[in-house]
Amino acid sequence: MFRINKLLTVTVLLVAFAFTMGCGRKAVSPTTGSKYNDPKAGGFEVAKSKEQITAPGLIAIEGGTFVMGGTYEDLMYEWNNAPRRVTVSSFYMDQTEVSNVAYLEYIYWLNRVFGQDYPAVVQKALPDTLVWRNRLAYNEPLVEIYFRHPSYHDYPVVGVTWLQANDYATWRTDRVNENILIKAGILDYDPDQKNENNFNTEAYLAGQYEGLIKDGKEDLDPNGSGVRNVRFEDGLMVPRYRLPTEAEWEYAARGGTNTPYFFEGSPKDYSDIGFWRKFFDADTEVISDFVIYGKNSKNKTQEPSLVKANPFGLKNMLGNVMEYCADKYSPDAYKKGGASVKNPIVKEGKEWVVRGGNYTSDASKVRSAARDYTKHDIWLKTDPQQPKSIWWYSDIRGIGFRIVCEPDASIGAK
Repeated sequence: MFRINKLLTVTVLLVAFAFTMGCGRKAVSPTTGSKYNDPKAGGFEVAKSKEQITAPGLIAIEGGTFVMGGTYEDLMYEWNNAPRRVTVSSFYMDQTEVSNVAYLEYIYWLNRVFGQDYPAVVQKALPDTLVWRNRLAYNEPLVEIYFRHPSYHDYPVVGVTWLQANDYATWRTDRVNENILIKAGILDYDPDQKNENNFNTEAYLAGQYEGLIKDGKEDLDPNGSGVRNVRFEDGLMVPRYRLPTEAEWEYAARGGTNTPYFFEGSPKDYSDIGFWRKFFDADTEVISDFVIYGKNSKNKTQEPSLVKANPFGLKNMLGNVMEYCADKYSPDAYKKGGASVKNPIVKEGKEWVVRGGNYTSDASKVRSAARDYTKHDIWLKTDPQQPKSIWWYSDIRGIGFRIVCEPDASIGAK
């Protein structure tokens, strides 16, 4: 009995010693021997945690390598998506498309901060609700209710352009980081932000905006004031939000699968296109569990609660609304860079890539590999302005977006 107790005691001591030494190694520079986070040693600070927080509404997507483009079952549909191996880094992605209520929060903030002196800022951000006009109808209620009525809060925002989606991403970066600093006790909430005097991530990190300091961040620099702004390397703030690249979008949509859809079945089962559809109806049972498309949409977008998520936990990646990507569209984009590429993005072209199909699409157009692009002139056909606006699309209902956030490699995020 004594021998067992003695063995347990030695084991506990060894574990404690190893833990202490491990902590010591983390707190000391392996190249100079100087202590980290110690004012007596100069005050060089190293974040104690290497984990990046998962911000609200996001799903962590672990990067990897996949075959991007059409499978053998896709080849009858397009010629612009020849398969190739693509590697994407890890990222975070919105679980659902940006909703009306999320965009209303953005509009509300813009109106509170800029509305009095710069009303054009608010007007420029508003979605074009006139996309719901029906020229053959006397009255189209969705023009009035789709964006603002509570019953449509969870539906995807539509009638926004690529530029508006990018502006929203920038705003969301700032609001998420501002709230992180408030919750951490670094800043206090400032209800009097007005015009240019508002929290901006880049301005804050550059020392050009202080805000209402609450407790602040302890400054370990022996020559400092004792309190400082949070720095990016502290690992507290999140990197910028943005639109996904086309490769990120398809990787996320596939959810680890290499078939036309992330669920069982093929386009020939679900599509209404083809000779045999004159005699036999398309199968809708499986696809309707996961996709809002032409056969089940009731001719409008739907809320995400009606569909099941893909293997990555993402909803409505296929169908409901097409989603903007960060890439310019090129029909031969997949032929550039060789047979195997990493984190590709196309920056030259006239139109932007959109993916996923929408609530009017045939099943063949909501495949994971199906590519499409903006039709700027066609989508502005009834816009009365001359020159045509770059901020509103008057003639496309089924276009929306979701946002991604990059992990911060400097704090060890993978």
